[in-house]
Amino acid sequence: MATHSNEQLLAKKCVPCEGGVPRLTTAEAAAQLASVQGWTITPDGERIRKEWVVKNFMAGIRFFEAVARIAEDEGHHPDLHLVGYRNVAIEIWTHAIGGLSENDFILAAKIDALPIDAR
Repeated sequence: MATHSNEQLLAKKCVPCEGGVPRLTTAEAAAQLASVQGWTITPDGERIRKEWVVKNFMAGIRFFEAVARIAEDEGHHPDLHLVGYRNVAIEIWTHAIGGLSENDFILAAKIDALPIDAR
């Protein structure tokens, strides 16, 4: 997979994946990670994750509602976590292949473009 800039990722659309596509290698995922600021690869190497601290509970809910709209439009759905009423985290991976694909980085870039009411 070619590494894309954040701007290139924002311009792309997630491609439906029903499996049969190879996961990104560790090196490919690490290279692409540089384009999505603040995201990390989970220790198992199968997901990317980002955490934020928001102003309050409702700020977290509003952020997740905006994420849900993008996820639905892209047909690619992340795991959303709200802990301690203002700590939010998102994990993204391509379920059908049990690892990372270009779609994950496209969605991460689009999530990063959303406004968030951080503390």
